[in-house]
Amino acid sequence: MTIPKKKNVYSLQELVKQAQEQGIKFIACTMTMDLMGIKKEELIPDIDFAGVATFVDVAKSGHSTLFIS
Repeated sequence: MTIPKKKNVYSLQELVKQAQEQGIKFIACTMTMDLMGIKKEELIPDIDFAGVATFVDVAKSGHSTLFIS
């Protein structure tokens, strides 16, 4: 049994799906992807890709922002 199930919480996949259903926008930083060797095909479907400047422009008008590296 996984830790989320033991703790009676949703899995990461379930949380992402729920967020997308609620209109949450996921933006992957293309510069970070390049630096870390991450390809678009390795990420979840239906996300946007942008450079740092575009991310900052979008983030400034959002209600909340989470940056994960």
